[in-house]
Amino acid sequence: MKFNIIGYLIGEGFRNIFKNKKSTISAIIIMCASMIMFGIFFVAGENVNHIMSNIEKDQGMRVFLKDDIPEEKNKEIEENIKKINGVNTVKFISKEEGLEQCKESFGEKAYLLDAYQDDNFLPDSFLVTLSDLELSKQVQQEILQMEDYVEDITASDTTITALINVAKIIRIITGAILIVLIIFSIFIISNTIKLTVHARRKEIFIMKYVGATNSFIRWPFIVEGIIIGIISSMISLVIIGGLYNLAANQLLAMETLKKINVTFVTFGDMFNLILIIYLILGIGIGVIGSSISMRKYLEV
Repeated sequence: MKFNIIGYLIGEGFRNIFKNKKSTISAIIIMCASMIMFGIFFVAGENVNHIMSNIEKDQGMRVFLKDDIPEEKNKEIEENIKKINGVNTVKFISKEEGLEQCKESFGEKAYLLDAYQDDNFLPDSFLVTLSDLELSKQVQQEILQMEDYVEDITASDTTITALINVAKIIRIITGAILIVLIIFSIFIISNTIKLTVHARRKEIFIMKYVGATNSFIRWPFIVEGIIIGIISSMISLVIIGGLYNLAANQLLAMETLKKINVTFVTFGDMFNLILIIYLILGIGIGVIGSSISMRKYLEV
């Protein structure tokens, strides 16, 4: 008996969709528009975080070693630095490599350093990048404790602080926009479904008159809201995927971005997360919108 009731309620939900095609199409269009806007800000936020993470990984510090450290000690020092919390990569740079890097930075005036080719004044060093820029000071302090081997550390602390602040601001703005869009979507969809419920108010009153419970009356509308939410989610997912791939390909083709080696998150990498979010949003907004819209008629 219970299965018959469940089948009836689900069937009624589907029938309601086809009975009121105009209202259903309106609800789907509005929900899709809101979810696409949500998707645009979401994928933009994901890519900003991705780009900021890549920039963070390139920011690090140069650890200069003392003179006359035995070569076999370099590997031990490297392993000890790698063990420090917050360290991403450690790369040994010999004094010869350091001199070549200096020449590259001098550009056309690199010849000025030729005199130091045989009498290299630069120390061996390690280039250390971080997995979390906020741990920069802590990592520096731990490395300086290796005072028998470490002479000095240079780090772009000002740049690192600026990057941390920019990343935080971007995440806060993106999060705030997404919250506003969710609230806006619930408001719009609840009002759209309210029109659908209003058009069927006589049907609701008749059902109450013959003894139907509020739950029995409510569920077909909730099922309808869920179906509309799922349909809207699928349509929005296809549209946002197509738009994203098109935009990403266009941007990656730009010479400016090629030069600075910018990469974007692929839509495939975000697909599962966006699908889950869209389904939660679609079903959640459909259920909440239907429940809010019916409250007035069920209290009569």
